[in-house]
Amino acid sequence: MPDIVNTEQAQAWNGPEGVHWARNQDRWNAVNEGFNEPLLDAAGIAGEHQSLDLGCGSGQTTRLAALRAPQGHALGLDLSGPMLAEARACAEREGIANASFTQGDAQAHPFEAGAFDAAISRYGVMFFADPVAAFGNVRRALRPGGRLAFVCPADAALNDWVRAVAALRDFLPVGDFGRPGLPGMFSLAAPDRIRGVLTAAGFTGITLNQAEAYGAWGCGAEDAAEFLLGTGPGRHLMERADATARARARRTLTDHLRDHEAADGTVRLRSTSWLVTADHPTAPSDRL
Repeated sequence: MPDIVNTEQAQAWNGPEGVHWARNQDRWNAVNEGFNEPLLDAAGIAGEHQSLDLGCGSGQTTRLAALRAPQGHALGLDLSGPMLAEARACAEREGIANASFTQGDAQAHPFEAGAFDAAISRYGVMFFADPVAAFGNVRRALRPGGRLAFVCPADAALNDWVRAVAALRDFLPVGDFGRPGLPGMFSLAAPDRIRGVLTAAGFTGITLNQAEAYGAWGCGAEDAAEFLLGTGPGRHLMERADATARARARRTLTDHLRDHEAADGTVRLRSTSWLVTADHPTAPSDRL
């Protein structure tokens, strides 16, 4: 792929992690889809809008954006070849002709200036090596007056899946899940960090609202535990432990998740995120 600067992320998402997410796209959508409607509402996509989906993964939010603008078009951009293959297959299967997908790095992709009315992202903007450069590139891709809307994790302690994994500290080398300001899942968890990055990237009208959604992580505690331990972070922790510790961790996590089983057996965990919006100034700027 040309124009790739986040090379470690590209390697990860075109390796086992990308394959895992592609194979389990329905499960990940069940985890995260509670943020879809708030995100699309915040972006204001409609009519003939041209929209850009950053870190689109297997493309659920891209397809939803396309449906909201039937006379427009939605472009999904992601580093992951395996997930983009699933995105294209899903769009074809669902008969959504006004959505397309491109493999690339939003930090450096050569977007046409002013090509999009809106840019959205559901958990796809936390891993940039240089977030100011990345968001600056996205701003230039928006028309003056265009809208950026994205969802990113808030404080780690406010997310039930983090609390579940933290319960395994006696058996697995669980860390602190990253610190705000450093590349990683919680790099934009601090509101001041978000405002600082977006302001430096040339955005105005920045708003942050805390949003919660309960995602479905599995059918029963055992199923949810296996899924959670099979994700990138869970798999990494399990690989660093011996067989006895892995077995104890699996039992402990299963017991922890039983408290989150609904009446139908579905394990529902709360995710707490920032719903962020920002605008491209109506007066074009070349300072970035």
